[in-house]
Amino acid sequence: MDDLGGGEKYMVRIAQCLVRNHNVSIFWDRKKDLEELKERFQLNLSNIALTPNIFTKSTGLLKRLWESRKFDVIILLSDGSIPFLLSKKTFIHIQQPLPLRSLDIKTRFKISKINKFFCNSYYSKSYVDNSLSINSLVLYPPVEIKPKKIKKENIILHVGRFRVRDVVTGINDYKKQGIIVGAFKKMVKKDLKDWRLVLAISVKDNDRKIFNDFRKNAEDFPIEFLINKTNDELWDIYSKAKIYWHASGFGEDLTKYPEYAEHFGISTAEAMGAGAVPIVFNAGGQREIVVSGKNGFLWDSLGEMIEKTQLLISDQNLWKEMSQQAIKKARDFTGDRFCEKLHKILDL
Repeated sequence: MDDLGGGEKYMVRIAQCLVRNHNVSIFWDRKKDLEELKERFQLNLSNIALTPNIFTKSTGLLKRLWESRKFDVIILLSDGSIPFLLSKKTFIHIQQPLPLRSLDIKTRFKISKINKFFCNSYYSKSYVDNSLSINSLVLYPPVEIKPKKIKKENIILHVGRFRVRDVVTGINDYKKQGIIVGAFKKMVKKDLKDWRLVLAISVKDNDRKIFNDFRKNAEDFPIEFLINKTNDELWDIYSKAKIYWHASGFGEDLTKYPEYAEHFGISTAEAMGAGAVPIVFNAGGQREIVVSGKNGFLWDSLGEMIEKTQLLISDQNLWKEMSQQAIKKARDFTGDRFCEKLHKILDL
């Protein structure tokens, strides 16, 4: 784990499932980072031990092998690289599409030593399986639904990290927040009244200057920014919002770069759980969450996104029906489902 976010939260959830009946350690060197993760997502890390990370580049193969043999099970969050370990069982979780590649004998041998691979969506799985010549399993991320009894307001919401330039994909405006702001401004200029856009986003210190310039672009419009809010604070705005917008992957060559699309869409599922109707870009894992025309809308163009938004704004009966269907669909990703399927995958 090298950048605190959805993947790290996913792995901590795995640890929380297993610590009920097993001794669990997390390979991590910087305790401060886990404390940040704990505070942001209100995670319970008690009874989970911290052990030196044997997967850093500075750790030699012999040391990694020696340390790994101490564990009955190792579950690794991987970017597609395959380690050779001596734990009794090894499982690999991959959260993003992998490019097609040729597998040399060494890689095939390492793959053969992995007990099981699992992904966060069928979208990710389709690329991972082709890349590694395997048949991985799908374990959707755990989604905690914590709506509050707050009156709905005329709010269009977006939740996501602000990335000046994504370190993995190398593209600017990875979450397409500039596109979202531009679309809303266009609606306001066309006489949209009594609605506001809220962007609940996390911003790193080194991105503050560019973020402040980005925020200036929204001045004089009913656009609000909520910065670095805790999970509990996010549920305040989830519960108030009527509509949820997401645009990752829009304008990108997803045939060549499938990783640019949303791999699953936890924030979409969370918003749906609070009754916000999703209007999201028609790509990636979003298709596994949103049934277009039933619990939200998938769109292929900005004009279509605006059109579907205006339809919900003008037809409150339609919005209410879709809101109820969104809540129902979000429940598919909640409860004990995650831990139950995890135990089946691990066969512990």
